[in-house]
Amino acid sequence: MINEALTPGAVRRIVLVGYGMVGHHFLDRFVQLAEARGGGMTYRVTVFAAEKRPAYDRVSLSSYFEGKSADDLQLGSAGDWPNVDIRLGDPAISFDVTGQQVRGASGWTERYDIAVLATGSRPFVPPVEGAARPGCFVYRTLDDLDAIRQAAERAHRGVVVGAGLLGLEAANALRLLGLQVAVVERADRPLPLQVDAGGGAILRRQIETLGIDLRTGVTVTSILGPDGAGVQAVALDDGAILETDLVVFAAGVRPEDDLARQAGLAVGRRGGIVVDDTCMTSAENVYAIGECACVGGVDGTVYGLVAPGYAMADTVARRLCGEPATLGTLDTSTKLKSLGVDVASFGDAFATTPGALDVVFADHVRGVYRKIVVSNDAKRLLGGILVGDISAYPILRGAVGSELSVDPQELLVPADQVVLGGPASLGEEATVCSCHNVSAGVICSAIREGAEDVAAIKSVTRAGTCCGSCVPLLKTLLEAELAKLGKEPQRGLCEHFDLTRQEIFEIVAIRGISSFDELIEQYGRGRGCDICKPVVASILAGRPGAHPLDAATAALQDTNDHVMANLQRDGSYSVVPRIPGGEITPDGLITIGTIAKEFGLYTKITGGQRIDMFGARLEQLPCIWQRLVEAGFESGHAYGKAMRTVKSCVGSTWCRYGVQDSVRLAIKLELRYRGLRAPHKIKAAVSGCARECAEARGKDVGVIASERGWNLYVGGNGGFSPRHAELLAADLDEETLVRYIDRFLMYYIRTADRLQRTASWLENIQGGLDHVRAVIIDDSLGLCAELDAAMERHVASYVDEWAATLKDPRKLAQFRTFVNAPEQADPDIVFVPERHQHRPASPEERRRLATVP
Repeated sequence: MINEALTPGAVRRIVLVGYGMVGHHFLDRFVQLAEARGGGMTYRVTVFAAEKRPAYDRVSLSSYFEGKSADDLQLGSAGDWPNVDIRLGDPAISFDVTGQQVRGASGWTERYDIAVLATGSRPFVPPVEGAARPGCFVYRTLDDLDAIRQAAERAHRGVVVGAGLLGLEAANALRLLGLQVAVVERADRPLPLQVDAGGGAILRRQIETLGIDLRTGVTVTSILGPDGAGVQAVALDDGAILETDLVVFAAGVRPEDDLARQAGLAVGRRGGIVVDDTCMTSAENVYAIGECACVGGVDGTVYGLVAPGYAMADTVARRLCGEPATLGTLDTSTKLKSLGVDVASFGDAFATTPGALDVVFADHVRGVYRKIVVSNDAKRLLGGILVGDISAYPILRGAVGSELSVDPQELLVPADQVVLGGPASLGEEATVCSCHNVSAGVICSAIREGAEDVAAIKSVTRAGTCCGSCVPLLKTLLEAELAKLGKEPQRGLCEHFDLTRQEIFEIVAIRGISSFDELIEQYGRGRGCDICKPVVASILAGRPGAHPLDAATAALQDTNDHVMANLQRDGSYSVVPRIPGGEITPDGLITIGTIAKEFGLYTKITGGQRIDMFGARLEQLPCIWQRLVEAGFESGHAYGKAMRTVKSCVGSTWCRYGVQDSVRLAIKLELRYRGLRAPHKIKAAVSGCARECAEARGKDVGVIASERGWNLYVGGNGGFSPRHAELLAADLDEETLVRYIDRFLMYYIRTADRLQRTASWLENIQGGLDHVRAVIIDDSLGLCAELDAAMERHVASYVDEWAATLKDPRKLAQFRTFVNAPEQADPDIVFVPERHQHRPASPEERRRLATVP
């Protein structure tokens, strides 16, 4: 028998069969744990992957039709994994347990000391007559989605078979492609494994309001169409005939266990590779994880969810690194957004525990359903179902099994009032993050050891870094644990203000305060610092008619705002004129080129479709601005915490795929929001079709064209913590789109903390995106008129900061290299470029670079 643990000095050959989400998670955890152990551990991992793509987020497949690309869905690069060889597009076709080797379709054969099977599942296609016709698809991989997209270009109607998780995802995909959609489900409700009859009724109404024809309690008997041709209709067992141009089967999955059967491994009665509580199969040193595994013997359970699969992957990774890990209880809770409706279930959602009792609240008007399941003495929470409003999900899920200190009916009140006797009632063993199996005890321990904000907790424990549903509970635990330690979460801006940035913003707006001295005298203490001064300066500069170099604020500004240019590493500055939407005339290009050549500036196209000119000296800035302003350019605010750019593709004007004029809209938005100062920089983009060439979902505000209007996404972010924007509203006309963007930006500016991008603001604001949607669309706080007026004041008062500076001798006076220097630079001063500073490569250098392997 081969020892399963990787011992120092030994080289272990590991073969991973399958490279989906669970396989990727196993590799990530194993490499992380193995590297942490060090001590001479040596391993080599070979991965046989059926798909030609790296692992991607299969849970978010429908976002592929909302603008995400395949690269966006990719889970990460394996380039940083040492000693891991991933053979994409080479599925394993032979598994020899006796000889301990695996052979791929390419003929490549790999011997193993340890094998891990993560083959996942395959789509189930019911035995329906005509199911093999052209025009019938499954909904499982990106290749499947590409085929559906291509077929949808010639289609008007689509039928989805199955209203489970994948079925509703598929229905949403067809809807986004512009098809009329019908869904057929044999159960009496949608999502039958996640919601009960009450929750299903709420969900049905929401689905039907989207124009989807939902047929439940019926099955498909045949797919109809001419012989040898495609699909024309679907026949149901109730006699109905649904005309359609394509059919998508999403009726469930079956464990992909053929390879294991061939190798003689034990399989379950209903499929799946039988494993014990260590994920070991019936063969020595062969493990199975994820949807292909049957846990608990031949009559065990196959889990079709990501969280149990991750738990299995984590267990095997830990065992291979010498830790005595076992599975324990697997978390089957789910949280999803289906066709715009939030749904969650957790614990014993269907009250299968003997004596279990239901407590139910249903509001069909608001589309809210809440059910909790408690023990027969009503003292323990066993599970629940939430539809419409799932903000209480993190707290309730974490409290499953806990003693209740409140009446069960109190758990059905709005989520922000759910207390459960405080976070302490969760217990140390309660699971807070099911994606990474992180308990309340681990999180509290991290807080006690110095993690004093949510970002630190995420970094130390990994909790909240996957689906993010547990982030609100992380905040609650943080506040409770800090209180035990006699600490308070820092509210104030700094030691000089006990006020938050939001409170300072409101005070300045309401009280009409115009200087830092006035503010700190009335509401703070001391003389200020490099934290509070730039924050206040930005707020003051953002008032209508204000300028960053006004006497009351100039000295408070950050270095870049202080000179309205970006300071570079060699002490020079870069200048970025505004180029709305990336559109520029030949004369404009000539002007920029002439200026750059005259002043000896290095030029580069930025990621926001502008031209950056590097190497300007302080006293040269006004001269450069003057030339640019005369040519019709203005400040691009590349130096400020403000709206930077609105990037665009060429849209319907030029592109054969474009469905809307993205350039015109991008220019309109950039000119509307230019000069808008905020807690952090703001970037936006407009894509003219779902191909998403402008990468709008990586921006704070992203707009993607649809056949019926514009889809608005918010909260995207590149930078250190990449985050895709989320859909705020779909199929908007232009007037409504602009109004919603106005309100979103103004609400963000009004409520965000210092240096907080929209991504982290959305993640941290109570209620998240749903709260923001309620505020700016439903006017839940009665603020919309105020937000609209604030934006109109900004638009009406906009003045180019460069042009205004050129007209003011007092402002121009600060653009001198030395206090006693004349307007022109001292001719005896020589500026030497920093060593290794990049300059444009010569043609000869470019040829050389192109040939470097």
